[in-house]
Amino acid sequence: MPAPSSTRTLWKGAISFGLVHIPITLHSATAENRMKFNLLDKRTMNPVGNKQVNKATGEAMTKEEVVKGFEYEKDQYVVLTPEEIKAALPKSTQTIEIEAFIDGGQIPTAYYNKPYYVAPASKGQKPYKLLQETMRRTGKVGIARVVISTRQHLAALMPSEEGLVLELLRWEDEVRDTAGLPLPDSDTKVTEKELKMAEQLVNELEDKWKPEAFHDEFREKLEQVVEQKVKAGEGEHIMKPLEGEEVKTSADIIDLTELLKRSLRKGGGKAAEEAAEEAPKTTSRRKAANDEDAPARARKAAATKSSARATASVKPKPRKKAA
Repeated sequence: MPAPSSTRTLWKGAISFGLVHIPITLHSATAENRMKFNLLDKRTMNPVGNKQVNKATGEAMTKEEVVKGFEYEKDQYVVLTPEEIKAALPKSTQTIEIEAFIDGGQIPTAYYNKPYYVAPASKGQKPYKLLQETMRRTGKVGIARVVISTRQHLAALMPSEEGLVLELLRWEDEVRDTAGLPLPDSDTKVTEKELKMAEQLVNELEDKWKPEAFHDEFREKLEQVVEQKVKAGEGEHIMKPLEGEEVKTSADIIDLTELLKRSLRKGGGKAAEEAAEEAPKTTSRRKAANDEDAPARARKAAATKSSARATASVKPKPRKKAA
């Protein structure tokens, strides 16, 4: 089934061509569903972040020590300041300015980059519908420029069954030339018999477009592995240390006694000292403590806490002022 629709407005502006001005909003037309993995510390299962490091020395760099440089030749850089970069940013007009209408089939597939759904904004329903139907009848798409998130894009505005779609296009210098590729040349010939057999095979496989019939098998298999591991109890839980407590790097499994000890230690006072004294010293004794001593210690700690709370809650009576 398709990904759920996104009603969040990513961009608000208008379509403009000639004197026509159509208020519209842009919405994401795609969803990324690839498996995402987090980097974790093997010992503690804590997340590991990406650090900016000097590749020559291996030293960590602070944000203030890093500048942006453009490599104009091999190992030769020009440093650009934030002010210089900001001055070069395109002016945002919040307009999809259509510069020409062309046949949609003229755009090579390699130019298509990212689609957005276009929806009419307030009072834009009728002109939006008029443009959609006109483009559908004529078979034309609108070639335009648009600025989204401070970046200028080449785009193609095209009609679909439901409405309009804005397809961001790659610039010419972003599409590689095919020169040098081992593509068939004019000397490569196919016979009429081979063509008829190929056409017959194509006709036998003819079908309608059914995107639901195709799945990302790699992602589905990984999801099954994850689900099986979770059901088998192989999931790892990040045990965050209490405030002021060092991170535990031991591979020992933390049992109920350890959790009770941590909870009591966080509360402080005499109960924490008693719990620390009664805590087992070895893994073999820990199980026995769980079975026999844990309920008694828990009742004792609860009674101590209750007593301390009751004492703290009693306030001295105010003294009467002398007449």
